Amino acid sequence: MPLVTSTQMFKDALEGHYAIGAFNANNMEIIQGIVAAAEHERCPVILQVSEKSRIYTNPVYVLKLVEAAVETSNIDICLHLDDGPDYDTCVACIDSGFTSVMIDGSRLPYADNVKLTKQVVTYAHDHGVVVEGGLGDIHGDTDSDIPFSLTNPEQAADFVQATGVDSLAVAIGTCYGPYKFKTEPTLAFERLKDLTTYLNYLPLVLHGASSVPKEFVDLNNQYGAAIERAQGVPEDLLRDASRMGICKINIETDLNLVMTACIRQFFVEHPESYDPHEYLGPGRRAIRSMVIHKMRHVLGCSKRI
Repeated sequence: MPLVTSTQMFKDALEGHYAIGAFNANNMEIIQGIVAAAEHERCPVILQVSEKSRIYTNPVYVLKLVEAAVETSNIDICLHLDDGPDYDTCVACIDSGFTSVMIDGSRLPYADNVKLTKQVVTYAHDHGVVVEGGLGDIHGDTDSDIPFSLTNPEQAADFVQATGVDSLAVAIGTCYGPYKFKTEPTLAFERLKDLTTYLNYLPLVLHGASSVPKEFVDLNNQYGAAIERAQGVPEDLLRDASRMGICKINIETDLNLVMTACIRQFFVEHPESYDPHEYLGPGRRAIRSMVIHKMRHVLGCSKRI
């Protein structure tokens, strides 16, 4: 089956009070692990690629890997540009076959964000592609003691009307990377309630939503890493958010942690090995297991197709 947009995925997620997993597809083994998990759980999935990963891997390679996933599976797959930095990048992805793009103007002045996002929406919709916008401090700043700037519901309603975005990444207290909280983890659920009301249940997106499982932080550290003070978003908070209008939850850090932990462990336990098949295989299996766990217990999206 061909690649699909996220439109029906989000519609079903809103009605069913669950979220779709948007997993960053950084190499072949990670893609294979994600798709194998989605097939096992019978649920749709979003494979997303940041511009950094797209350039590192090569845009042609990215597309061919995803095309292989589509050809060898029987689930709905959406290919999404994560954190699109500018208009030209979004256009390049749309023209090459992506079915969804995010234009991230969240760091721009509000008027500039509206202008840029509307420009991308116009081009994307003309080509049958959906667009995610961003408003508020959706990245977070773990090095600052200044509270995150949450998305303003009234401004968000104005933004959606002015731009025509299909979904919106909102700031309710998450941030990127493995160091998300200096104090007790919490999400601004009252703000999320206001956002769903003001936006008439437009699909909402949560960036920086990895849980940073302690077992994999510890496993990395056991085999030579120095990951200190790591703390992610508790899984019960993410499940609550998915019941309240968050239709798409982005996950990358957790995948990187589990893949790296498996590789570190393998080389310590098998110093004689040099075959990539031997050390990437365990990582692929661990990715599959983690994604299955996320789909069942965090996103709530298992058994949806």
